[in-house]
Amino acid sequence: MQPIDQYFARQDEPARSCLLFLRSYILKQDTYLTESLKYGMPFYSYRGKMCCYLWGEKKTRHPYIGIVEGKAMDHPLLVQDKRARMKVLPIDPNQDMPLALLDEVLQR
Repeated sequence: MQPIDQYFARQDEPARSCLLFLRSYILKQDTYLTESLKYGMPFYSYRGKMCCYLWGEKKTRHPYIGIVEGKAMDHPLLVQDKRARMKVLPIDPNQDMPLALLDEVLQR
């Protein structure tokens, strides 16, 4: 098993299913998107430039999509908190996946 696959396998449900769906959904956005394990988390690059990553919120363990240059994006559901450069899109693994929202954020 590859290290990136091990990352997903270590996650508890329902976060694991949510993260696996997000993984697949992100990679289907464009043929130039690639996946790698950086800093212990799945990163997605577009033509070699890092664009987003998957991780889990510490307290709730809910997954989120981190947008690398999120500070340049103006979307009401992207959260910056104390991050200087990145914003995150929290995903509740117990709710239906917000596909329209994912498309809106990922295709910017």
